[in-house]
Amino acid sequence: MIFNKDTAKKTAEVLLQINAIKLKPNDPFTWASGWKSPIYCDNRIVLSYPLIRNYIRETMAKHIEDLYGKPDVIAGVATGAIGIGALVAEYLNLPFVYVRPEAKKHGRQNQVEGYIEKGQTVVVVEDLISTGKSSLNAVKALKEAEVTVKGMVAIFSYGFDVASKNFEKADIELHTLGNYENLLEQALDTHYITEKQQDILAQWNANPSEWNAN
Repeated sequence: MIFNKDTAKKTAEVLLQINAIKLKPNDPFTWASGWKSPIYCDNRIVLSYPLIRNYIRETMAKHIEDLYGKPDVIAGVATGAIGIGALVAEYLNLPFVYVRPEAKKHGRQNQVEGYIEKGQTVVVVEDLISTGKSSLNAVKALKEAEVTVKGMVAIFSYGFDVASKNFEKADIELHTLGNYENLLEQALDTHYITEKQQDILAQWNANPSEWNAN
């Protein structure tokens, strides 16, 4: 669920502006999963642009406060959300931890890096939601650390049905600054794509694993 339409529109605008999101319906990318995709999203690029980085940080932080008040801790999902999560925590003057995909095999064998106490409240920050699997893996690790996860906020979501089902099943509330639907609207409004390309992009989103660019 997006926070609101205005935020989603502005987020789409800035992500397209810096090429954090690229749309190539006629020359698709290949994801690590093997899926052909007309979109590629790398929100880590946000960190290289101070004005946009600050917009994402402040907007996300203010929405977190509006929704949850101040949690005890902000947690970022490694590796993509470590940077933005730390910035949000700094803006809110809160402790920060990050969650690895799995526990380290050596040393203290941590999966949650940083100091956190049992019973604390946590909001998880993520950069991108696709199926939600890796994001919810981080939530699972936090719950195993016996903290209360109040919800997750992310910069952008592809809006896949499978992600909605996964979050619902895990009983985790998800809010995002932007999503795929509003991205396409913004891209069309600014002539980044044509109406025909918008149709292609919408078809991919409806069935990404089976989509064929031809």
